[in-house]
Amino acid sequence: MMTKLTKLLNRRWGWILLLVLFIWIKTVIAYYWDFNMGAMDLLQHFLLIINPWASTLLLLSLSLYFKKPSFTYWSAAVIYLLETILLYSNILYYREFNDFISFNTIMSVGKVSKGLGSSAVAMAQGHDWVYFIDIVIIIILLLSKKIKIDQHSYSHLQAFTVTSIAILGIIFNLFLAELSRPQLLVRTFDRTYIVKYLGLNSFLTYDGLKTAQNNSLRSGAQGTSMDPVLQFVNQHYAAPNPQYQGVAKGKNVIIIHLESFQQFLIDSKVKDQEVTPFLNSLYHDNNTLSFANFFHEVGQGKTSDAETMLETSLFGLPEGSFFTSLGTNNTFQAAPAILDQQQGYTSAVFHGNIGSFWSRDTVYKNMGYHYFFDQKYYQQTADSNTYWGSKDKLLFSESVKYLEQLQQPFYAKFLTVTNHNPYELADDDTEGFEKPDTNNTMVNNYFATAHYLDEAVHEFFDYLKASGLYDNSIIILYGDHFGLNEGDETALAPLLNRDPETWTTFDHLQLQRVPFMIHIPGLKGGLQKQYGGEIDVLPTLMHLLGVNTKDYIFMGTDLLSPQHDQNVVFRNRNFITPKYTVINGNNDQLKIYQNSNGEFLTNPDPLLQKRLQKIAQEKVQELELSDNINKTNLLRFYTPQDFIPVNPKNYNYQNQYHQLLKIRNNLGEHSTSLFSRNGNKSTTNLYKTDAPELQNNDSPLYEIPQLSSNTNNTRNKKP
Repeated sequence: MMTKLTKLLNRRWGWILLLVLFIWIKTVIAYYWDFNMGAMDLLQHFLLIINPWASTLLLLSLSLYFKKPSFTYWSAAVIYLLETILLYSNILYYREFNDFISFNTIMSVGKVSKGLGSSAVAMAQGHDWVYFIDIVIIIILLLSKKIKIDQHSYSHLQAFTVTSIAILGIIFNLFLAELSRPQLLVRTFDRTYIVKYLGLNSFLTYDGLKTAQNNSLRSGAQGTSMDPVLQFVNQHYAAPNPQYQGVAKGKNVIIIHLESFQQFLIDSKVKDQEVTPFLNSLYHDNNTLSFANFFHEVGQGKTSDAETMLETSLFGLPEGSFFTSLGTNNTFQAAPAILDQQQGYTSAVFHGNIGSFWSRDTVYKNMGYHYFFDQKYYQQTADSNTYWGSKDKLLFSESVKYLEQLQQPFYAKFLTVTNHNPYELADDDTEGFEKPDTNNTMVNNYFATAHYLDEAVHEFFDYLKASGLYDNSIIILYGDHFGLNEGDETALAPLLNRDPETWTTFDHLQLQRVPFMIHIPGLKGGLQKQYGGEIDVLPTLMHLLGVNTKDYIFMGTDLLSPQHDQNVVFRNRNFITPKYTVINGNNDQLKIYQNSNGEFLTNPDPLLQKRLQKIAQEKVQELELSDNINKTNLLRFYTPQDFIPVNPKNYNYQNQYHQLLKIRNNLGEHSTSLFSRNGNKSTTNLYKTDAPELQNNDSPLYEIPQLSSNTNNTRNKKP
């Protein structure tokens, strides 16, 4: 056995296989020991285990193309050392930032090299010797002559055979990854996803190609490229409605993101049970502006697209997610920064998923968010999470200890996740609610998780009222995108009193309505019939808060303005007007449905066709201008009056709870936090929940998490 092993080590390809084996083993160790990869099933674990070998073999196979034996050994050793350095650098980087090293990070090392050495030492841990013991083993094998340089000649064909095997391995890996996570490289949910499915080498290659593509687009942009944008925005500006302008000025803004929540859930019943009784009551409350014809406008970026529109009034991209592909480096004129600079708002996001998902931990800094409380700020137990993060009742209840420390006025966004595909919850979370009995499990579960979300929001509202925050807040609730796919709609149809056999594309488009509610205590609200979409949220909110938006680059218009544009465009260029639903067909062929009865117009009036063609052209222009802004980062060339571009280096999302306490203590009697105004007493005891995980007040979920004591580089500037 030892003789065979020695013979193998003394062959050139044996040397390559040894190096591949060592890189493979320690990468898998890092996946499970240092990286939070979140593998959820056998296929994902299998992909984690196999993904390092093929790309490593591909790189090391390059050394086989050298004719001179010593060159093969030395070049392979250099590649091996670079792979080791890349792996360990990612380990240190992940410990600090919960993310992986990108191409831009590598390119900027020279700019931030000062202090990197001491920082790396601080991040090192005792078990790190595991990642270098293989180098010691290799040195011993070389010194003991167990490895000798193979003097046999190798043809390029033999080298190409090894390279081909590696390429086939990568293709097989990608095929399995697509089975587990379709459109992985198109939608690019998260850097962790790409590493989990394809490995560090593939991620860095992909990131480098995307960076080169983006840089090529941006290098051709110049200041004059903003001219058509400014012309469009000025022509489409909708002045605020005097009845509502500034009615919420100075109030806290609380945004509740209703994950995958569609409008048909409002007022719906299953087996004589209201699915969302509390949201129904809000929808019909006199203090709520409820929009009956409000549509999501997301593309492949889904939730991140909704956030892009909500925060910037710009659309997501036609392919992929703007957050992950461009948002990490773009200039923003986003709600958190605008409200901070105009009216002194503190801003925060509360989300029970990992911070790197959709690259939020980077994009939020570019937007000017002061705080981002992600998964690491919430207790994690076996039953506290769904696949997508903390359950909604736990998210709201645990967030209170952070919310009460924010200096007021604040702009706070809560991203719920429980009502997310595949809509699975334990029986004790949905106790008392009977699911529908369709033949589609996804549809049945969807109603149950929506009911759970409704209960979570109800509990949070009760807390807001008990703590006193309710009276001084504007509360916005919106559905970010569709929940059920088009293939699920035939099972859904009977629950909507519709015949599946007569279900049409028109019905599908009408189902893209999502709730949008603006709740302000004391406001005379009511049901709003005007048409609008997510692109219109930001200008509407800004005018309610009394912010002048004339100079900002918003693609949407104020929903409450008499001049509001009621033609709603979808990312695929279909659009809806108050009277017609239009499928933007090839060339000039529009497919037109009449909203009043769903009738397809086989021979539409030529004047109607011409009018809708004009709207189609305007909407395509709107999408293309937004895409141009995002793809070429045009906002770097334009700064509104009294606005200062955001410097992301001013924000740090580590040890944020301690930052809040320090700010509160420094302000003393001038602190405006809820905690301070409550006589320096916590309000967490006012939160009442029936979440099974929190029935015992001694539950560890009530405890303040013990975060890292490393408070270096704490730059969040509020107050």
